[in-house]
Amino acid sequence: RRPAHFELHARDAMRRVPVLVQIQLRRTAPSCRCTCNSHLAKATTVPRPLRRTPPASASLARALSVASSSSRSPPLRPAGSTTAMFILGLTGSIGMGKSSVAGVLLEIGVPVLDADAVVHRLYAPGGAAVEPVRMAFAGVLTPEGGISRPALSKHVLGDDAAMKKLEDIVHPLVDAARWEFLAQAEAQRQPLVVFDIPLLYEKGYEATVDAVLVVSTGDAAVQRSRVLGRPGMTPEKLDAIMARQLPDADKRARADYIINSNCPMQDTAQAVRALVVKINAAGGADATAYDKLKGEPRADNSGKA
Repeated sequence: RRPAHFELHARDAMRRVPVLVQIQLRRTAPSCRCTCNSHLAKATTVPRPLRRTPPASASLARALSVASSSSRSPPLRPAGSTTAMFILGLTGSIGMGKSSVAGVLLEIGVPVLDADAVVHRLYAPGGAAVEPVRMAFAGVLTPEGGISRPALSKHVLGDDAAMKKLEDIVHPLVDAARWEFLAQAEAQRQPLVVFDIPLLYEKGYEATVDAVLVVSTGDAAVQRSRVLGRPGMTPEKLDAIMARQLPDADKRARADYIINSNCPMQDTAQAVRALVVKINAAGGADATAYDKLKGEPRADNSGKA
């Protein structure tokens, strides 16, 4: 039986490459929390994953201040290098702390494509999605000329046909932004990039990345409490959102890496930095997703349904 916490060897476990990241992978004891200090007795250098706090908090600032200069800015691939860029998929159910982990990655210099942020730009006044979405759904235009997400959610939540119509409009535009992001990262010779995708498993995007990192509290009550504390959130709306998401336990079972977000923020920052060092140390040996993507036909990005 695997212990609930251990030093992760991830995909190259057979090569015996150690990872100084205390992460829960696959078979994890759900009742165990990262506050169980007994699991740290023999691995004091292994950081514990964390509890979500605002990315600008003092705890995160303190955690990042101890990072070395190399961990703040991951080394670029040398000019002419034949090693591939590693694509890490970042996901997690609503309220699990995924955005906090993405913030740490950005702080240490790892490029992150935030799918939600891309959609926000597409819905902003002048955004490429505004006109096709306005034509497809009545009453969703704001006075400023953008798309009202609350108004749009009334059309699509609980209506699979309406949701598919929206996705047919938006997904090609998000894919276009993804290609632009990858091209820029490749030109900069980045060794590692991250796709931050809330519905990564649900929409089959795991096929577009080299590995998946899932952020989870491991506690449904904590998750629910976090989300219901958000302005405008109701139990009914939360239930509708969660109905579209793969259960957290299933995500954790399928993940390559798991970070438990039910711990102090500084510990998560340490775990994220260590994972970045681990992936970069492999030198792109397991990076195949980008080359596969380049060989596939690209989706139409016209924005038409």
